[in-house]
Amino acid sequence: MSLLSENSAAQELERKRQDLAALIDRLAVDDGDHETAIAGLNLYRSSQPINSKCGVYTSTLTLVAQGGKRVLLAGERYDYDQANYLVTTIDLPVIYSVTEASPERPCLCVVWQLDPSRIAELLTADLPPIKVSAGRGMSISPLSHDMLDAVLRLVRLLEAPADIPMLAPLIERELLYRLIISDQGARLRQIAMTGSQTQQIARAIDWLKQHFNAPLRIQELARTVNMSVSSLHHHFKAITAMSPLQYQKLLRLQEARRLLLTEQCDAASAAHRVGYESPSQFSREYSRFYGAPPLRDVAQIRELASA
Repeated sequence: MSLLSENSAAQELERKRQDLAALIDRLAVDDGDHETAIAGLNLYRSSQPINSKCGVYTSTLTLVAQGGKRVLLAGERYDYDQANYLVTTIDLPVIYSVTEASPERPCLCVVWQLDPSRIAELLTADLPPIKVSAGRGMSISPLSHDMLDAVLRLVRLLEAPADIPMLAPLIERELLYRLIISDQGARLRQIAMTGSQTQQIARAIDWLKQHFNAPLRIQELARTVNMSVSSLHHHFKAITAMSPLQYQKLLRLQEARRLLLTEQCDAASAAHRVGYESPSQFSREYSRFYGAPPLRDVAQIRELASA
């Protein structure tokens, strides 16, 4: 491609990005997540930087039209902005931040849920082979013109609601196709293939979410997902960047923080309800993860919320 063609392509990409940012700005006028008339499609807005919030990222495509975000997964850092996008293919407890945002130039994002059944439908087509392994359940890729164009057309439908039932499924199918033939293809194929390692680990995660406050018996978990203990440990860490025990610990700490914030219980009660036998161990692990002991952390959050 000539330098002139490259410049023209870059200008077109920037124009479409600006169009997408303007659309989100009109449709999501308040800070926070916004569900839309298209199932599985959310818009996000933040008019100020956000530092180190905890949550669980589900199987999604996240595209930043303006601003920047950061995700920490078990110590691994993922920075993404309007030049790239994030794909998550399994439920992952993370720490996330909004790194670039202001009232004049808010962080504006599109978040689209990935549907394994719809991916499976596409896998019956004659698609190019995948030569790389699925690897981690979270990854960043450069934003292409074709990807941005499909996302822009999908979001534009929100201003033409009568067209959504007919056109949204077509654009979503195209968007999945763009992802499957990209360097994210191996990850998407894994979440749609019955019996794949990613599906087995997803079942293990579901089990951990249901039993997070009970003692972890790794042999029982391995039997539940039809894996050996060694295979479970290996593939769980390869996909989530942590062991099953570490994953359970994060689930416990996140639930304990929620209890402290919403139910106004004391630290010892929260520790017991999420499965800790030792309040002192709970306080130590909570402090390491959140940077402050439970009650001080909650007080700081409430102070910021009321400021």
